[in-house]
Amino acid sequence: MTIYAVGDIHGYADELDRALGLIEADGGPDARIVFMGDYTDRGPDSRGVLDRLIEGLTARRNWIAIQGNHDRMFLRFLTEGRENDSRIKSGLSWMNKRLGGPSTLGSYGLGGEGAAFLQAANGGVETLASYDVAGSPLDREELVMRAREAVPQAHKQFLAQRPLWHREEGLLFVHAGLRPGVALEDQDEDDLLWIRDGWLDDPRDHGPLVVHGHTALDFPQHYGNRLNTDAGAGYGNPLVPVAIEGRDAFALTPRGRVALNLGSSA
Repeated sequence: MTIYAVGDIHGYADELDRALGLIEADGGPDARIVFMGDYTDRGPDSRGVLDRLIEGLTARRNWIAIQGNHDRMFLRFLTEGRENDSRIKSGLSWMNKRLGGPSTLGSYGLGGEGAAFLQAANGGVETLASYDVAGSPLDREELVMRAREAVPQAHKQFLAQRPLWHREEGLLFVHAGLRPGVALEDQDEDDLLWIRDGWLDDPRDHGPLVVHGHTALDFPQHYGNRLNTDAGAGYGNPLVPVAIEGRDAFALTPRGRVALNLGSSA
């Protein structure tokens, strides 16, 4: 059985459409696909990405969509007005264009890149001072209210209902990775969404092949114990879907399949 994984999309709806076309050409219209999270931020059309995923899930396509850290940041901004996450050691706000919040809000008609005016306080933690929407400066509370009105309820529900992980026979799909040596049921949510240190350099067998994203590369890469599907779409690279058969993996390109041998990057 072939299972397809689509790494971090980051608001590039056109790249999602292209990746879905590659998957259909390889595995047909009923292909089983796991989307690895980070549907929003940085790219110009987060709204379009969520529309496509919701449409597919509503139509009962053979799709699974797990949660990414950027999806949680967007949801927390909508529900709690929160713009900072303790796992961002730099103190950057979600409203910084490097994280991509303004691009996401822009896809719903609220400002966009360059709309946020930020200030650093509280030991260097960045916070929103004002946000320009159609020439009107809004404070954070006003922006949150406008965002709650602009974002459809179906999008909020989609973000809130994403699972943190998904299991198939011999495979575990999770956005960022695992804390090595910790049972899945005891994993910390923040680690599942954010982990890099202590995970990326751990060579041990985790049991199932762990399929993840979160750490951007220039091409998907197979490490034997884990498979990184994030090909850097959030930084302008093409979105590269991956076909998984057992513990073997293949990148799907316009030229066809490219085997992802252990340690290979192209």
